[in-house]
Amino acid sequence: MLITLFFSLLVSSVVATDEDSALPRLTDTKAAEAFIDSAEVVVIGFVEGEESHGYQELVAAAKRVDSVPVAICTEKAVWADYSLSSDTITLFRKADNHQENLVLAKAKKVEADGLVNFITINEVRYVTEYDQVTAVGLFNSEVKTHLLLFANRGSKEYTELKERLGALAPEFTGKFLFVLINGAVKSNIRSLGYFGLKSQDLPRVGLYDSESDMKWLLPEGQISTERVREFCQSFLQGELKEVKQAGAEAKTEL
Repeated sequence: MLITLFFSLLVSSVVATDEDSALPRLTDTKAAEAFIDSAEVVVIGFVEGEESHGYQELVAAAKRVDSVPVAICTEKAVWADYSLSSDTITLFRKADNHQENLVLAKAKKVEADGLVNFITINEVRYVTEYDQVTAVGLFNSEVKTHLLLFANRGSKEYTELKERLGALAPEFTGKFLFVLINGAVKSNIRSLGYFGLKSQDLPRVGLYDSESDMKWLLPEGQISTERVREFCQSFLQGELKEVKQAGAEAKTEL
């Protein structure tokens, strides 16, 4: 009885119904804020109801993208808190404090496949693995500097380093996007070559500033939290501009 009462109080502003196909319904701003804070990336469908354009497609997309929590909000008073005035599917992410809006009235066509692509492309996390899909969201972000971890998936350091940098990334929210580049994937050979690296040289850490198209490597040695933190701070303080860049050739994308 006590457990049931506690749970009901905890979710008093978040309601899930059969009609919503188990998508939680956010009934006030406090519930929306809690939902947004619950994960690195979340999606909220700000729609008038289940008859709204795009509603059923969002439900279908949510079932296919289980790595991203999805909810709906029909309360227009809440919409205003996020500067929305019409039906909109919005992705919120912590890595760069970004709100990506898909205004349904402006969309020529709304399909589940398209919504899956919208979510996947914009699913930028504290540590985002680089590929052709995530590259779009990474380079469209207002944060133009990337801290890069080059590591071979399956190596003994891979998971440990990913977790270590994932714990560090929130310290640099809005300043850097932390990106993992798997050196064991052939399609990433070009990215490694841009930094003068080969798969056998990994793991290494680099930094790429897309605005200046400049790049640097953390000197070889232990990839500790403190060394990476100092590397990031050196860039922010302008010290890296006096350091020789990594690699030889110039290019504008990874």
